[in-house]
Amino acid sequence: MSDVLDYAAVGVGPANLSLAALGADVENLRSVHFEARPGFSWHPGLLLPEATLQVSPLKDLVTLVDPTSRYSFLAFLANEGRLYQFLTAKFPAVLRAEFDQYLQWASRSIPSIEFGAEVRGIRVRAGHSSDGHFVLDTGRGEVAARNVVLGTGQTPFVPGFLRPHLGADVFHAEEFLSRPRELPGRAVAVIGGGQSGAEIVRHLMRLDEPPRSITWITRRPGFLPMDDSPFTNEYFFPAYAREFHGLPRADKRELLAEQKYASDGIDLATLQDVYRERYRHECLLGRKDWLRLMPRSEVTGCARLSDGWELEVKGPHAPVVRSDVVVLATGYEYRLPDCMAELAPHLARTPDGLVVGDDYALSLDLRTSGRVFLQNGARHAWGIADPNLSLLAWRSAVILNAILGYRRYNT
Repeated sequence: MSDVLDYAAVGVGPANLSLAALGADVENLRSVHFEARPGFSWHPGLLLPEATLQVSPLKDLVTLVDPTSRYSFLAFLANEGRLYQFLTAKFPAVLRAEFDQYLQWASRSIPSIEFGAEVRGIRVRAGHSSDGHFVLDTGRGEVAARNVVLGTGQTPFVPGFLRPHLGADVFHAEEFLSRPRELPGRAVAVIGGGQSGAEIVRHLMRLDEPPRSITWITRRPGFLPMDDSPFTNEYFFPAYAREFHGLPRADKRELLAEQKYASDGIDLATLQDVYRERYRHECLLGRKDWLRLMPRSEVTGCARLSDGWELEVKGPHAPVVRSDVVVLATGYEYRLPDCMAELAPHLARTPDGLVVGDDYALSLDLRTSGRVFLQNGARHAWGIADPNLSLLAWRSAVILNAILGYRRYNT
């Protein structure tokens, strides 16, 4: 414990993987990145074969901050010997499975990443003055670091009344591909009108042995497209994120509501695919009412039946939906990881969430010069781009500059 690192990162998803990639070539930077899982994993339950990125592949781990980095998506393609084929294929969007391969390739290439290392607790070891540092318990021993970077990602959100029913036939979309289940010939209900819900509905419609029926339920007024227009996309610029960060809380809440479909709509290609599949099933295969669409509908209750589930629905359609399988495409929320239990009471908060500074540091009322930085958990403070890949490299560069104490990267 005599050797104090510059920082220790908790969790290795795309956010802290970006941090590790940008920091890999910084001389004399001492860091470690802990991940409890045995290897890199990016929403494996949602890596459907048809799924694509909703952003440019140039919004990778490093390119928008350091286009010359050896950890860019283009460097991955060149390393794998597929750059010419990729360019010739002219994909309208990059397959998520290929981007996942890129992220896994990067995770295997950076020596500061330690998989299978779970951080169980973090505490402050105070010094004689205000230069105390953090101590992380990894189960393999203790590691000392001047700074901590949290990158544990978002947690699947499940409404409270549905949590007691989670199991083999009621599950979050995050688990869709993670474990085998029988779907052919069964009625499936998908709750949630965002991108994940749409991708799962499309996948179900394309199965060789499809479900008996599919019911797609959402509180939204319709199955609405993502706003991918040029001026809207400036919400995902660093300059706008900084402007948003400086606004009063009430203005932030209003803007987050207004800008919802800039980040949480369904991409047009997926919507077109669903519509075409519905045409094929209804008009060519004669499956009338096989896909049931229920916008403006909120699921308010769930009861177990002898042969499935009964969903109570508030809205203009049927008050009850019976289904054999229920898929919850209900989104994600941020929760501090359990390892922060000792420090959590010392973090400043507002009614909207944690106080997050202009360098992504949390406000901590303990005697230490070190800081705890937050990745991918500050939508309330930094805007709709925060959980998105768009500002991945920029945010990591902001944090690295703060840790280094000088402007290593142009942000």
